[in-house]
Amino acid sequence: MAATSLAAALVADFEQHFQIRPLAVFSPGRVTLLGKHAGHFGGLVLPVSIDRGAVVAVALQRNGRARLYSYDSDVVVDASLAAAPPAGKSWMQRLLGVAAGFQRLGIEVPGFDCMFGANLPVGAGLSAAAAVASGLAYALNELLGAGLGPMELARLALRAEADAEGAAGLTDYFTSLCSRPAHLARLDCRSLHFEYLPFDASTYRWVLCDAGVSRSRADAGYAARQEECARGLAVLRRHFPELRSLRDATPMQLHRYRGEMGEGVYRRCAFVLAENQRVELAAYHLAAGNVRAVGQQMYASHAGLRNDYAVSCPELDELVYIAQEFPAALGARMLGGLGSCTLNLVPAAEADAFVQHVQTAYARRRAGALATYQLGGGGVLTQV
Repeated sequence: MAATSLAAALVADFEQHFQIRPLAVFSPGRVTLLGKHAGHFGGLVLPVSIDRGAVVAVALQRNGRARLYSYDSDVVVDASLAAAPPAGKSWMQRLLGVAAGFQRLGIEVPGFDCMFGANLPVGAGLSAAAAVASGLAYALNELLGAGLGPMELARLALRAEADAEGAAGLTDYFTSLCSRPAHLARLDCRSLHFEYLPFDASTYRWVLCDAGVSRSRADAGYAARQEECARGLAVLRRHFPELRSLRDATPMQLHRYRGEMGEGVYRRCAFVLAENQRVELAAYHLAAGNVRAVGQQMYASHAGLRNDYAVSCPELDELVYIAQEFPAALGARMLGGLGSCTLNLVPAAEADAFVQHVQTAYARRRAGALATYQLGGGGVLTQV
């Protein structure tokens, strides 16, 4: 369902259910173009806001309670704002945590009703939770006249996440709240500085290809990779105690102590350094209007994820190989998270042909259905 259609249906249901006119906003979802794992070590991230996300409708009340209604699952939660948000990482916890964030800043939240729904592809590994929390943060900021800026709201929403992963976890909320039309935003996960880079989203499509392979955290190995990188940094700090994070190390320093780290740890750390450099190069190419060169960084990123960080799988590798066989494809890489999706950058005029190519080629090589989703870029948080 298009965001406009979803917004109209959701607002109508809100008015019927809560008997009040809400403020409704569209909060865009996100995919990460480059830098997903570098961000965990204070590095750079280049996320992409998309034209799908969440619609969040909110109206203030004076009853000291939050009534939360999930439009997609038809679940209602009624909770007191005087109580501490419950533990866990459910959508309820995040939304109550957003309200608590305003109250920690001394901004009274008298009570509110909230209804939300999303039009993100189901099963593609694109969680709507951050988009919903960002939309609520924006709406409460407007309704309460709190005057918080987009980055302040992003940090407030992040703190509502029970096991937030430091500044790297900010990317979801930052992308929803800080995106700008016709641009991508590069985020420095250490300083929280960001810059906008030109990108004509109307000219391109982001195509998700989902092989439908179930992957657990243990299978993906992300926690183990972060632990290996921490061990590599510990080795480097014995020789260079001034290093704050892996981001500060140089390839020469890393190579010098390769033997002390062991080959596996070395390769994990080398990927992080290289990924940080790929974000830098992509930003340079975007500023120069060279989108094809940005796509080459996507291919290089996947090669690093496959060979050095070792978190890919045969199905994802196959999908990237297939994308490379399509002459008009600009770039492809696996997405992070626990899904089995690749992110592909193609000219808008070639998107349908690309989908046909991938589906045909994948069916020849592997059993099982392949789901594809065409997404536009350039989604921004707006009132609807």
